Amino acid sequence: MDTSSSRRQFLLTTGTAAAAAGLGPIVSGGSAAAAAGPLLTGHRPAFGPLRQIDAGVLNVGYVELGPARGTPVILMHGFPYDIHSYVDVAPLLAAHGYRVVVPYFRGHGTTTFRSASTPRNADQAAFALDILALMDALGIRRAILAGYDWGSRTGDIIAALWPERVKALVSVTGYLITNLAKNKTPLPPAAENAWWYQYYFATERGVQGLTEYAYEMGEFIWKFNSPTWKFSRAEYDRTAAAFHNDDYVPIVIGNYRWRQSLLPIEPEYAALEARLQNNPDITVPTITIDGRYDPFTPAGNGSSYRDHFTGKYRHRTFDVGHNVPQEAPREFARAVVDADRL
Repeated sequence: MDTSSSRRQFLLTTGTAAAAAGLGPIVSGGSAAAAAGPLLTGHRPAFGPLRQIDAGVLNVGYVELGPARGTPVILMHGFPYDIHSYVDVAPLLAAHGYRVVVPYFRGHGTTTFRSASTPRNADQAAFALDILALMDALGIRRAILAGYDWGSRTGDIIAALWPERVKALVSVTGYLITNLAKNKTPLPPAAENAWWYQYYFATERGVQGLTEYAYEMGEFIWKFNSPTWKFSRAEYDRTAAAFHNDDYVPIVIGNYRWRQSLLPIEPEYAALEARLQNNPDITVPTITIDGRYDPFTPAGNGSSYRDHFTGKYRHRTFDVGHNVPQEAPREFARAVVDADRL
């Protein structure tokens, strides 16, 4: 489908305000399901096909949509999720003229290590370097970064340490750069309970549990993380296929153990981590998002992390859970467009 035809249909499906704003009005606190519904029909670019490219230490699996000369947008998923968190967001942005790239993180889907001898590192900096390597491989100098969960953390790190590579940022749950010293401080019991799997993965029982029950664990976490989201079996199965990766368990276990300081900072990331442990500010234009029913959303409507964002800034809260882009695709897509315009 040609871009102009896609854009006309996109404008029709988003209502009369779309002609001026591109993605229609956004209503904080409204019904995400109702707002997103009309966008799930009509003619939009398809999500796919899946592509592969060598980038740094990885051969990265990714989907790319939209015009090659469009402003690049990189959409990043979390755990236990995959690229299909953006199955509705990506076509909306592509129809609006953006070049949209949605990669599998290391250990997920069709992303594999190029060498069997490469350490399966899971430090937070490793994921940021993976995305920078992907940008270089695709010839992208500067992009809008958007994500949630692991994706938010990765976008935050790149925006903090390499702001020249980031045109704008959309970060669910705000500032997620891991401070290892702070992570050693216990939280109130209710908050600790929400992180049960992080502590479970610190044990060998947790390794065995994730190995044997990756499918069941992912589904359980989806339901806990998004208590108001009635996802289908087909939606979950589509994502759970991404867990069938030889490096899935090592990367997931390694990442959560690293966050608890149960694994050391790898020497190759030491200089970067020294900067990240000082809680660097993010200066690029940013929109932060909270899910009202996300068990990990901090109190205070974004106030707990507001001071970390020193550039142009907006904050939004949607009536959804943790997987914001899949639960509220139109609102998330609109946040990307609005961040680009800050």
